[in-house]
Amino acid sequence: MIRIGFGYDVHRFALGRRLIVGGVEIPHSHGLMGHSDADVLIHAICDAILGAAGLRDIGYHFPDTDDRFLDADSKVLLAQTLALVEEEGYRLGNIDATVCAEHPKLNPYIDSMKEVLSAILRVSPRRIGIKATTNETMGFVGRSEGIAAYAVALLQSDDE
Repeated sequence: MIRIGFGYDVHRFALGRRLIVGGVEIPHSHGLMGHSDADVLIHAICDAILGAAGLRDIGYHFPDTDDRFLDADSKVLLAQTLALVEEEGYRLGNIDATVCAEHPKLNPYIDSMKEVLSAILRVSPRRIGIKATTNETMGFVGRSEGIAAYAVALLQSDDE
């Protein structure tokens, strides 16, 4: 049995915060605003994994109204997400994701992101696809107001 889930996340830029994407700190003048570390890629991946398992979204499991998740490391949230779906009898097949950012350029960091994510998810980096693109100067991403990420996850199970 295979199940597919889709995830999306977006965060606006903010001064005075570190920019963390895919578990990797990226030098930039702005970070992303959020209750946690605002790792837009990991949040999209969490939602894709949760969706594939038929579970609720990341905000349900790690609400921004709960101070336990204030400035939380999204890598920890991803590990907890994986544990949730494994408890349901699923194992990760693969992840495919796209990050949309006008600035900074993310391509130099993709291999590092894949290494970080593969270690958390306990899969080969070859099972994680990450692409970076711009919005061709259109919309909030194109105006460099924030970053968006999309992800698809495939889960496998021997049940159903």
